[in-house]
Amino acid sequence: MKKTLLTFAFGALLFSACQEKKAAETAATDSTATAMPAKTDMTVIKVEIQTLENAWAAADNARDATALAAFFADDAVSMPGNKPMIIGKEAIEKEIEASMAKKPKGSTIAFEIMDVYGDENQVTEVGKTIVKDAGGKVTYTGKYMVIWEKRDGKYLCVRDIGNDDVKEK
Repeated sequence: MKKTLLTFAFGALLFSACQEKKAAETAATDSTATAMPAKTDMTVIKVEIQTLENAWAAADNARDATALAAFFADDAVSMPGNKPMIIGKEAIEKEIEASMAKKPKGSTIAFEIMDVYGDENQVTEVGKTIVKDAGGKVTYTGKYMVIWEKRDGKYLCVRDIGNDDVKEK
């Protein structure tokens, strides 16, 4: 009887030790899994950024400088071609207003995203700009980069730069 009791106690101790080891391994695996950041789905982010660009184009085509300025963070920096840097949302809005005053009536703009990279908090976008006249003829093409930063759950432009493609002669 003593031998059976001893065998049972040893078995229980061995079983308990194995269970503790398994629990420790599971905890280590779980903590490793939570320490590893989830992979960002850039396909989803690209769709979100394209939606922003479509809204940006709609505001531009409506000649709504206030709506366009709303895409920028207060501390944004814009770097237009052949002009000095424009610092701050207020200054950017003034530049947008001045630029809109020079736009031909009926012209429209569209943006085509070529690439996005980053994560859900900060995204760099690379794209093409296409401007058409009232008849639908392409009158301008260019390229741009925008850095979007998520602030209070919303992407805002913190940096943008654009320039013209070579004009055909």
